[in-house]
Amino acid sequence: MKILGIGNAIVDVICKVEDNFITENNLTKGTMKLIFDDKEFKSLLSNLKIEKTISGGSVANSVVGLSQLGNAVGFIGKVSDDELGSKYEEGLKSEKVEYFYEKKKEEIPTGTCLILVTPDSERTMCTFLGIAGKISENDIDETIIKKSEMIFLEGYLWDEGEPKKAFDKAINYANKVAMSLSDQFCVDRHKPHFLDLVKNKLDITFANEQEIISLIGAKDFDDVINFGKQLGKLLVITRGEKGAVFINGDEITENGVKENLKIVDLTGAGDLFAAGFLHGFINNLSSKECLDKGTDMSSKVIQQIGARL
Repeated sequence: MKILGIGNAIVDVICKVEDNFITENNLTKGTMKLIFDDKEFKSLLSNLKIEKTISGGSVANSVVGLSQLGNAVGFIGKVSDDELGSKYEEGLKSEKVEYFYEKKKEEIPTGTCLILVTPDSERTMCTFLGIAGKISENDIDETIIKKSEMIFLEGYLWDEGEPKKAFDKAINYANKVAMSLSDQFCVDRHKPHFLDLVKNKLDITFANEQEIISLIGAKDFDDVINFGKQLGKLLVITRGEKGAVFINGDEITENGVKENLKIVDLTGAGDLFAAGFLHGFINNLSSKECLDKGTDMSSKVIQQIGARL
């Protein structure tokens, strides 16, 4: 198997809202808020019209993109044996992704992410992790890890306790490790741990400009370039309308963005960028071709609703 993704198994519920909905519910536009109370989550959802429900989760979205590009991929993520859990599993299997998890009845339901899309196409997320956040080392099969050329992890999944043990076990048995920092919220919450991962455990790190600046306490992007040069590992940074940058020691490659796109929804832009880049990487394309493939995939997904092509 080319790539095994390990991440939060989350069902995305996509709704269009006006800007005032974001402010009235004390949300910060463009970020992800964790909701720990099932009732609070249901209350938010009760006043909204659902546009689309789809199997989601950051790494799962990337893995589906890789499958659509013809790569043999799998996924490990925890769901409950409930209606959403069954939908989740079906959603992955329909995309030819091998799902390495036996679901069972849990006290906590399958995780759900409410994606609120405002008129400017920005997305603000409210995530009820449910059972997804309870992944443990027992859910990680080292045989499958060893048989994969690379594992792909997400910052959203990392947390103290059982998820950290699952992370550590997966990394210990992996041939190569890639990870997305996921969100500035994750970076700020786990900064010392993420910095240790980036410096010592990961072969490829994906981040956007804000996340990497926050992680290393950079004053400007030159600091990021210098950090990347000294890192000695692959660092891939998306910069919005400035394009993307690949840093590997003294090798620095940049690309631009596609022009005149009809942007509908930015959900999944980073996930599909990672899919395109990793597709190039595992198929031995040049760094520029990897960046271009990432940009191509992210450009397609932002012209539709949802994080799957």
